[in-house]
Amino acid sequence: MPDLSSRQNMQLPPLQAIRVFEAVARHLSFTRAAEELGMTQAAVSYQIKLLEERIGAPLFLRRPRQIELTEPGQRLAPAVSEAFAILGQAYAAARGGADGLLCITTVLTFASNWLAQHLGSFQLAHPALAVRLDTSSRLADFAREDVDLAIRSGGGKWPGLEAHKLLDADFTPMLSPKLAASIGGVKEPADLLRLPILDPGDIWWAQWFEAAGVHSHDLAKRPGSSMGAQAYEANAAIAGHGVAILTRALFKAELADGRLIQPFDLVGDDGHAFWLVYPTARRNVPKIRAFRDWILAEIARQ
Repeated sequence: MPDLSSRQNMQLPPLQAIRVFEAVARHLSFTRAAEELGMTQAAVSYQIKLLEERIGAPLFLRRPRQIELTEPGQRLAPAVSEAFAILGQAYAAARGGADGLLCITTVLTFASNWLAQHLGSFQLAHPALAVRLDTSSRLADFAREDVDLAIRSGGGKWPGLEAHKLLDADFTPMLSPKLAASIGGVKEPADLLRLPILDPGDIWWAQWFEAAGVHSHDLAKRPGSSMGAQAYEANAAIAGHGVAILTRALFKAELADGRLIQPFDLVGDDGHAFWLVYPTARRNVPKIRAFRDWILAEIARQ
């Protein structure tokens, strides 16, 4: 007679089917799950069918251009995500040092212009916890990468992730005092079009000029470089190479010491912000909770 643990294992569906279900539920897409897992879409569909047969109920509603979790699928998805998170933590711990390392991924400008300037207070409060920063504009895959937390720019809604708003990603033109003086000062928004514009194809420029009531239809046709990060554009603006459109909260020091000026009070806002995110299933992990509590308190103090 098999023992209790054997009988429990017999009740479990194949791990591959569970892994496929977790990916499909997270992406709400058979195609994206297949790409992530390196499988064909047919193989993904087959694994989901196996799991649905074992459960005795459909897990997804198939619609022409999207899928949705059924009620059984909604009950199963968070438990499966949490189980994989626990397995991931156990694996990391087995490799050693996992509890003493906090891995954070974020965009370059937030890392250099905010996080690096404040992180010292977190490390003083948690001296046993080392912090590793990964600066990248791509979205980290928490299920496949050794990442604890991410700071993302966007609307704040990512399936399976807890999101805490940190800073508004608003935008307004900034330039060096010397560049402004080169045309006798910037007195009205249209004056900016007399100066070199950094990354003129950036959608923020079109939105800001429209709000200012200035026609700038040919702006995107201007020759100009796209630097890929506000930090680089700000450095170019400080050097007098052009006008940058930047997020105020990330350049307080440069504005305070006069390296940059904000010529107009008008600020654009497309609803995006910087968010702290992490898997919902890991919300109570001590090192994640410690960083979350610290950064939210630090933001509130600013």
